[in-house]
Amino acid sequence: MFVGVLRLTFHVPHARSLKDKRRVVMRFKDRIRSRFDVSIAEVAAQDTLQRAVFGVSVVSSEAAVCDSVLEKVAHAAQTQEDAVLTDRQTEIVTIGDDMYGELDAD
Repeated sequence: MFVGVLRLTFHVPHARSLKDKRRVVMRFKDRIRSRFDVSIAEVAAQDTLQRAVFGVSVVSSEAAVCDSVLEKVAHAAQTQEDAVLTDRQTEIVTIGDDMYGELDAD
């Protein structure tokens, strides 16, 4: 099993209040959830006016699938109209027996 994790950091230049920022955050989260089969949450800087940090995760039996899905999410983040993507970090984590090679359960 593979877990892909993507951290996205945005600058929200037009946010003049936390309400403005939350509107951008909710719109982005809803858009990503509806387009991709991923989990997404705002994970840091919730009280910072013009900064938003998201964690995105996906689980698959193939690392390439995780990487592909997260790459598509990152591309969607780059085209976000209300915010500017300033940083992106991706990690694919192996969990379970695949870490040590295929093991027979028999």
